[in-house]
Amino acid sequence: MIYQTSVLFIIIGSLILIISENRKPYISLLWMMLVILLPGVGLVFYFLLGKDYRSRRIIKADELACLDLLRNQATGDSVLAHPNSDKYQKLADMMRGANDTPLLGGNQVRIFTDFTPMFQSMLDDIAAAKSFVHIQFYIVENDEVGHQLSDLLIRKAEQGIDVRLMYDSWANLFVRSRYYDRMREHGVKVQSFQKFIPSMFTRDVNCRTHRKIVVIDGLVGYTGGMNIARRYRDGINHGAWRDTHIRIQGPAVSQLELSILADWRYCTKELLAQPRFFPTQTIKQSSTDAIVQIITSGPMDEWNTVMQGMVQVIAQSRRYLYIQTPYFIPTHPILLAIRNAALAGVDVRIMLPSTADRGAITLNASKSYFRDVLPAGVKIYLYDKGFMHAKTMVCDDDFVTIGSTNLDSRSLEQNFEVNAFIYDNDLARRQRDIFLDDQRLCTLVDPDEWRRRPPLKRFLASAARILAPIL
Repeated sequence: MIYQTSVLFIIIGSLILIISENRKPYISLLWMMLVILLPGVGLVFYFLLGKDYRSRRIIKADELACLDLLRNQATGDSVLAHPNSDKYQKLADMMRGANDTPLLGGNQVRIFTDFTPMFQSMLDDIAAAKSFVHIQFYIVENDEVGHQLSDLLIRKAEQGIDVRLMYDSWANLFVRSRYYDRMREHGVKVQSFQKFIPSMFTRDVNCRTHRKIVVIDGLVGYTGGMNIARRYRDGINHGAWRDTHIRIQGPAVSQLELSILADWRYCTKELLAQPRFFPTQTIKQSSTDAIVQIITSGPMDEWNTVMQGMVQVIAQSRRYLYIQTPYFIPTHPILLAIRNAALAGVDVRIMLPSTADRGAITLNASKSYFRDVLPAGVKIYLYDKGFMHAKTMVCDDDFVTIGSTNLDSRSLEQNFEVNAFIYDNDLARRQRDIFLDDQRLCTLVDPDEWRRRPPLKRFLASAARILAPIL
């Protein structure tokens, strides 16, 4: 009797908790059914995988206000009231309101589509550092590429440079601790994000940092889709690793630094608020300057900012919209916006890898969404030369975003991500041309042939789609 009463209280309490979160009805119903059918197990899974922690903020309001004050001091007069086109004023205002990030002009932005020149450029900038080097990557492996980085960081730390490295503990679970310990022994401050233990037993188990950020002296920054590992340089069995990264020099670097310091505070409880991390920059205006807005997103933020920004960009596209992503498992708002744009006559093209990097499930899950967009007129290109890992979106020769965010539910709703929203005609045209060059190495999916696929392939794709929320 006592056991039955306890189970009843667990079920009732769980149902009240789930209902009070005001989630999408079908999501709430699914979790409610699981809790009713498996009271104990269902509740554990709900807290680990299902609970919405978006209202829980990363750092305290007064500490964030301190960082914001330093950011505003660093950006100064370079904050721009208008993007390059009135078309994007609403987007810029929305991102400012949701993410508290300004539009910053006077930036020099270089796009990299190959790891080797990007990595060499990054190493050169780190070697020239005079004050600090702050680094955050999803993956930092202890292969020869990882050792190139660690050896340089050790040298800089021994020179008295303030060096910090942050990595995701889950993504680097099988990297030997000696790799990180060696850097610590030589003065590099190394910090894991969401330590594997005890996070695997807590409500934060599903929160990963997928951000890739490097900041040198507050003057130069890098972000995009590339991690530190041999495969980014050498490719994988079926070809090259095709990715996109950017180097930023200018005021927008302060926003990348703010993101790293906020994550450092979250992991270590140490607030780094020294003005030297946000140096004042002398801006020389030129015709190649770009207006950049650094957008971050995470499960503990109030708003799902990167996804909301992408939805707005897609909705505002008029002529064309070209997307590159390794996984196409979109949230409903993204999916709806893409279909609406195509139905409105926008030339929508999505480029995906033709093969998988981590098993057939994610690839099949992506393919299950083809039937949602092909009838609307979306063109899907499968990259055949290797693995397409770039995360880019460009439209109408006037806007491009490059960052860490995949078009999948994990990136859009669960991971800590960062994207650069770039309002610049030249860079947009550069990314457009990159897409069209890659397109020559792709196979265009024929809608009629896709509809005639064997029933088993259609079933496997539909089955994989069920797992989309946890991929």
